[in-house]
Formats: sequence, C-alpha cells, structure tokens
Amino acid sequence: MKVPAICTRALLDLAVAVIGSLLLVPGSHAEFRQFEMTIEEVELEVAPNFRAKVWGFNGQVPGPLLHVAEGDDLEITVHNLTSLNHTIHWHGTYQTNSWRNDGVPNITQKAIEPGETFVYRFIADKPGSLWYHCHVNVAEHLGVRGMWGPMIVDPKDPSEIEKEVTKDVIMMFSGWDSDVAKEYGKGGHPRDIPDYYSINGKAFPLNQPLRVKEGDVLRIRLFSASSETAYHLHGHDVLVTHKDGLPLDSPYWADVVDVPMGARVDVIARMNNPGRWINHDHIEQHTSNSGKMPGGAVMIVEYEGIENDDWYVWKDKDASYDPDFYLTETMKKPYGMYDHAGYKGQPIEQKPGNKKKKKKKIPQPETPAE
Repeated sequence: MKVPAICTRALLDLAVAVIGSLLLVPGSHAEFRQFEMTIEEVELEVAPNFRAKVWGFNGQVPGPLLHVAEGDDLEITVHNLTSLNHTIHWHGTYQTNSWRNDGVPNITQKAIEPGETFVYRFIADKPGSLWYHCHVNVAEHLGVRGMWGPMIVDPKDPSEIEKEVTKDVIMMFSGWDSDVAKEYGKGGHPRDIPDYYSINGKAFPLNQPLRVKEGDVLRIRLFSASSETAYHLHGHDVLVTHKDGLPLDSPYWADVVDVPMGARVDVIARMNNPGRWINHDHIEQHTSNSGKMPGGAVMIVEYEGIENDDWYVWKDKDASYDPDFYLTETMKKPYGMYDHAGYKGQPIEQKPGNKKKKKKKIPQPETPAE
C-alpha cells in the first residue's frame, strides 16, 4: 500500500521535531569528567611570621578549583596521603540518587584512612558557587587546617546580568588559631579564639591586589569557609544576586554584605569609580594579624591608570604580582580541576615510624541515576 505523500511529510516533520526536542533537553550535552585529588600534610605561610600546619587538597589552601557545568557527571578519586582520617563533603550539591557520595563519615561512608583511596561519583545537579570540605572533626579539619576549596558549577541558563560579567573573582575567607597551628590533632574547641584571618589562605599584606579597568563588571563570589564575613568594598555599592549558588528573586544593593559561616554570596560590582579601593571584612577584629593592623581579611582593588604614590603600601607589588590570585584567569579556562602555585604549602617530612599504609582501593560507590 502506498503511503500518501502528505503522511510521509507529516511523519518526517514529527521525527525532526522529536530529534530537535531531544537536542534541546537541558543536560543532554553533559560531560563525564574524571579528576584525581590528594590530601597532603603541608605548612602554609598565612601571614608575616605566622605559619600553620594544614591538610591541603593537592597540597594547597584553598584546594584546587573545580569548574564544571550543571549536569556534568563527576568522578573524583581522592588519595589520603596524611596521618589521619578524612572525607570530602561536596557542600551545596544535592546528591540526587547518589547520597553515599555526600562525604559524611559513619553516615554515608567510612572515613578515608591514611594511605587509602576513595572514589566519589555524582552529578553536578546544583549550579552556582559551591564548595567542598572535609567532614571529619570539622572544627579542626575545616576550622583551622585549611581543608576547603571552591567548586563552581555554571548554570544551564545564566541570567542576563551574569552574561555581562568581565571578571570572575573568588574570595574565600578563613580564620586561624596560632595557639594550635603547629600541632595536628589540636584546635576547634568552642572556647578557642582565632587571631589571624585571611582571603584565599593569605592575610594582608601577603595576598594580592585585584587589578581592574574602568567599565569592568565583576562577579565577586564570597565564601565564608571558616570565618563569618561582613564584606565591604570602598567606593562602590554591590548588587547582591545569588545566595548559596542560587539566584535571588529580588537582587538588592548593599555596601556591607553579611556572609554567614559556610555560606556563599555572589555580588556584582561595576567598576565605575577609578582609584585605589580597600576591600575588607567589616568585623574589625578580622582586619589584623594577631592585633597588628592592617592585616587579616583585607585586599585592595587597583584601577588601571592610577599611579602608585611613594607611600602606597603595595607600591612595589609588581615584582610579586599574581593576576590569578582570585582565580580570575583560571575561570576563563576550559572546564576542569586547576591547582594554583601561589596557594601551595611547604611539604612536611614524615617522622620515622609514621609510615603510611599501603594504598587500598575502596570499592566505587553506586553510580547516580541520570
């Protein structure tokens, strides 16, 4: 029986429509991405005359940037090269159908023993400014040992204002306790008082200026990793657009932005007022190095074309300037996991008798449903 031409055409149109709709399904182009990560014992220079023993992801604080797309399928192999147990909690990720990868010891997994390996497998099911951190004895491991890093998940459907951004800026705020900094296994007691504060693991003046040009649109991602923050940028208001990764229904303008412990807040800052402008935590105790000011959670935005005065505190910074200290350059790279040389600590030699166990491969957790 001959099929009428009109029916053939209708079937063809239907097939094209179905195929086209499948191609437009969000996440249909998601990628499978594999990463390797280590946990290492290193000593970190946080401030002048202050160093801390930390457990650094890939030997650095913050840990390496994970930059992926919403819907990507991630497999992250973690090697514990330290002398104590650890896990990684992927803070903000929903872990839909992959709860065993949430990284909580004795609840979703056994902790990763020294010398052992664990494989996390999950879908990047929530977009935005997320992060990861250890969930073993968090008061010490996260609170004073630098076990945290950024995870940025680009949304499938970015907003119009996100498309305007010319510079992505990542700022992770943390506190440090010099009384316990030199000895693993101590710290995190409720009565402990931090006396050093930092941005991306470095206190002023060891951190870096952020150099901009007039007309730039900054997206500043504020992370309160181990210290609550009241962020203030002089000379500018900022538009608060996202909280904990998700866009706000009603963005609002502010000149001080509160970021609770563990939270993330994204702000948009339009560079429309040339000069040199300090950025700092407006909790005053956080702007010193054990009482010496200025220090702590302080940095400076420098506009292109503004000459350095002889008395300017960072007038000689060119020799040691790192344009990627806030990961603005790394965020322009293809999706992946990226270390940063400026965040690396100094390896700590293992003491005799503290020999690591032979690496043991943990069975791979269940694969999340797509």
